[in-house]
Amino acid sequence: MKNWYDYLKECGICPRNCGVDRTNGKLGYCKSGIKIKTALASIHKWEEPVISGTRGSGTIFFSGCNLRCVFCQNYNISNENFGKEISIERLAEIFIEQQNRNVHNINLVSPTHFLPQVREALIIAKNNGLKIPVIYNSSGYESVKIIKTLDGLIDIYLPDLKYYSSQLSSEFSLAKDYFERATEAILEMRKQQPKDIFDKDNIMQKGLIVRHLVLPNCKSDSFKVLDWIKENLGEDTFISILRQYTPMYKAKEIKTLNRKITTFEYDKVIEHFLNIGMKNGFSQDKLSATSEYTPIFDLSGI
Repeated sequence: MKNWYDYLKECGICPRNCGVDRTNGKLGYCKSGIKIKTALASIHKWEEPVISGTRGSGTIFFSGCNLRCVFCQNYNISNENFGKEISIERLAEIFIEQQNRNVHNINLVSPTHFLPQVREALIIAKNNGLKIPVIYNSSGYESVKIIKTLDGLIDIYLPDLKYYSSQLSSEFSLAKDYFERATEAILEMRKQQPKDIFDKDNIMQKGLIVRHLVLPNCKSDSFKVLDWIKENLGEDTFISILRQYTPMYKAKEIKTLNRKITTFEYDKVIEHFLNIGMKNGFSQDKLSATSEYTPIFDLSGI
């Protein structure tokens, strides 16, 4: 396996394959260079119940992103790149500090574009006593060859599967090949963690949960996403169907996205989930569609 540094010399960490030499001061498509940039390390209590539990999830939010979602709720760190640069060694320390806060797990939020460095930090942290489960929480837009390098280091995969339609993924996230790349990556994630394992308190220890955010005017696309999961991952797969869409960032200026989803739209997606025979899932109530659930990125814990 290559040294983490070598992955950045002609960057192909994600499906963009932008080829930028991030070791010499240049930034990739993700707006990131050689240094890890983070915006917040916090205890998050609003993930799925099997993730947050009673003690919360130890989240680390990474700055930058390899997508350009027009509705991004974390746009100030993903697109405007707010954050603080830290070393690999400091990231490893943050993992241990989070564990010492008695959280259920370490939750890596949008780490894709820093994966070689994150992998190195996880190895250091595990050698220094990191024992709680590690969650890989991502947009789903991943390179399979890079996800394979995480085998044995990630306990729980928590990817999005945002779109089925290439037209939607191109228009809303500037990623025409999103579905192809995301589904390839999710199949690899399932291969690495083939069974969903929970402790006595029903907190997930190993496994896969696929997230899908229902967008306004896009329920038919949601149906196709659910169909793919049923056909390729099976009826027992855990799916988190998110209702929290709130028009933010550039979505406020796009007619089809400038509203919250209706109860009818969301209920129809839930109905489809049940009709195709899916057995395990999480839903959200209407109150989740508010900006109040967006973290405040103030560099705390970094």
